[in-house]
Amino acid sequence: MHSSQRSQESSLYRPVETRAALAQLWQAAGQPAEALSHIRLTGTEPVLPSSFAVGTAAQASIAASALAAAELWHLRCGRHQLVTVDMRHAAIEFRSERYLRVDGQAPSDVWDKIAGIYRCGDGRWVRLHTNFPHHRDGMLALLACDYDKAAVQEALLDWHAEEFEEAAAQAGLVATAKRSFEEWDHHPQGVAVAALPIFSIERIGDASPRPLPAAPRPLSGVRVLDLTRIIAGPVCGRALAAHGADVLLVTAPHLPSIEPLAIDTGRGKLSCQIDLRDAAGQSALRALLRDTDVFVQGYRPGALQS
Repeated sequence: MHSSQRSQESSLYRPVETRAALAQLWQAAGQPAEALSHIRLTGTEPVLPSSFAVGTAAQASIAASALAAAELWHLRCGRHQLVTVDMRHAAIEFRSERYLRVDGQAPSDVWDKIAGIYRCGDGRWVRLHTNFPHHRDGMLALLACDYDKAAVQEALLDWHAEEFEEAAAQAGLVATAKRSFEEWDHHPQGVAVAALPIFSIERIGDASPRPLPAAPRPLSGVRVLDLTRIIAGPVCGRALAAHGADVLLVTAPHLPSIEPLAIDTGRGKLSCQIDLRDAAGQSALRALLRDTDVFVQGYRPGALQS
């Protein structure tokens, strides 16, 4: 849904029909177009307050996942299903951590107290992510200020937004300058991302596929090792578990976590703790991988090898 032709006069998204977005995802996955006749989409934008078509993105991506599961179930059992995805339901699932309850109570706040949007000295804005202790402490060191929103705001008035973004990146921190659609379209990273496909599927080995017998659920009997954190990767594992896969989340005692996200994205999974910094932990992970069908990992290229 990225476009370099957005109107300069409008700061809002251009609506994209969900079925067209779904077809684009389905085509990128190399799946048969006739399968799209087995899905029903309901609801319309807007469903959430946003400058982006969040409802459309939620509905299209969840529909693609659900349709893929239905197609796999058809391969295993020979029967088709009609898949129905409502936009409002999909949007709620996109921010499900806000509706999580533990013993009837809302969990602790997802956000650190200084995370958020701030005005800089050039009149532009930055967003800070400080949920992990090392990001929080590094941000306070960079700004040379107290752990307080007012102090952070005062310190950022001495910075230009893009200069602070670059300084934060150089320090290994998470901060982004706010940009218009047009500015992002002309930013080197925006240009690079626009040239990429939505996603790609690449064969990385020569092993024969493991046959899957008929089963009550699309992914019954499929073993998944989930070595991911925060949101995107854990949601992937959660989706596989929702369709019947046996998902094992691997974490470690020394890794910080955001409790509400860990609980919400852990639905349907088993979990264990392995310290990959030592040889015993690395050996344990390799042993698990030998019996794994799907390995989901969210680390940057080369990080696991190091």
